[in-house]
Amino acid sequence: MLDVAPGPQASPAESSPELGKSVLAAGLKTNLHDLGSGHPVVLIHGSGPGVSAYANWRLCMPELARSFRVVAPDLVGFGFTERPQGISYTMDAWVQHLLGVLDALGIERAHLVGNSFGGALALALATRHPQRVARLVLMGSVGVRFKITAELDAVWGYEPSLPAMRKLIGMFSADRHHADEELARLRYEASIRPGFQESYAAMFPAPRQRWVDAMASPEEAVRALPHETLIIHGREDRVIPLSNAYRLLELIPQAQMHVFGRCGHWTQIEQAARFSRLLLDFFGEAQPAKT
Repeated sequence: MLDVAPGPQASPAESSPELGKSVLAAGLKTNLHDLGSGHPVVLIHGSGPGVSAYANWRLCMPELARSFRVVAPDLVGFGFTERPQGISYTMDAWVQHLLGVLDALGIERAHLVGNSFGGALALALATRHPQRVARLVLMGSVGVRFKITAELDAVWGYEPSLPAMRKLIGMFSADRHHADEELARLRYEASIRPGFQESYAAMFPAPRQRWVDAMASPEEAVRALPHETLIIHGREDRVIPLSNAYRLLELIPQAQMHVFGRCGHWTQIEQAARFSRLLLDFFGEAQPAKT
């Protein structure tokens, strides 16, 4: 996408729950959460302003970790992972970073769960390196071509202010109780941490339809996917259209789909308990029975 010089590196307080452990992945000092045991499940966050793996997945990580090893990294350009000088934010770079995370943790094959932008990354990794993926979950996913929504354009074009963050938070959720003032303030403060906005602004400059297209995997590669795939979407999602889910269902041979009513783009937050149960059941099917 763009070659940029990074802003200052983010330096959260030592007690921040967003800080997990640090590993060197594809040459990058990477912040990630690694909990539980069993077959690995890798959670790939979305691309909202101020996002981190913890912010995206905090509600479902403990539930999934009861049965699986759960890994949730901050991808390069996001959260508390290193932002190196001259980094080019492209799908190729994100795929290489995610492969680096798997290699650094000694994970040969994992279930992948991708949220929005993270869905595009999960799909890209699965099509390019299918042997590294067991099962695939795509939630509110990018990764196919579609006309950019006004809401996604606003998310990627975010300029830091509390009113702007209030507006974005309102777009993500179908139920206003998920979009309260405290959350807006927390996400706004996260978005202005040193280095966050500098890298974020460089990823998706206008016109932004080109970044939707750049994240799309070739349809012939998607049609060739061998993986059992679960597609999850909120019916009232205003950021990523529900038609994306139907298109993925049409393209992926071994796909199934679950659509939540009265749910926007934050499926893992708005329907946290049901979302976790869906994943536990779906991934549990692939695990050998205990004797």
